[in-house]
Amino acid sequence: MFAMELPGNRPGKPRTAAFTLAEVVMAVAIAALIFGGILAANIQLTRRAEWSGQSLAAQALAIQQLEQARSALWDDSTGVQQRNELTNLNLSGWTYNTSTRVGKGYSWSNLDLPIAGTNFIRATNYVTITLLTNVTGLPAIKLQMVQVDTVWRFLGFGATRLYTNSIATYYAPDNLDPSNL
Repeated sequence: MFAMELPGNRPGKPRTAAFTLAEVVMAVAIAALIFGGILAANIQLTRRAEWSGQSLAAQALAIQQLEQARSALWDDSTGVQQRNELTNLNLSGWTYNTSTRVGKGYSWSNLDLPIAGTNFIRATNYVTITLLTNVTGLPAIKLQMVQVDTVWRFLGFGATRLYTNSIATYYAPDNLDPSNL
């Protein structure tokens, strides 16, 4: 602290100017609140960035499964049902209901994220393949709707939660037999 002569003081008695204890405590409290807010915002930003990375990796896994279904052979021109090789998807628990023409199965994999050690994140792809037919139109139109739901968990925001990335598309037959075109 420093002492200085203030105007209006009695001569010979210097008056000192300084911060009071209350002012110092309030300044420290304000600085602590600001610093705490910056830390909390940084932690939240890091969690959001981690969640975004995992969500993008889960979407890439769903697209990979969808592309695998796209590469399956589906040729109705031969009339042989076994030519529809949707079994190449390597799905566990594969079931096909002939009355509803819906096939379901699942697979799992690790998310494609940089990891060190054993801190990988597993995700499950639930695949639904539905055969859609329009026999009223000429020619008859057949489509397969392939839907992939990728379920993954995120350890953050105070709890472990499950998230789902969904993607769907339609595929038409290959018609590899040129005599049927």
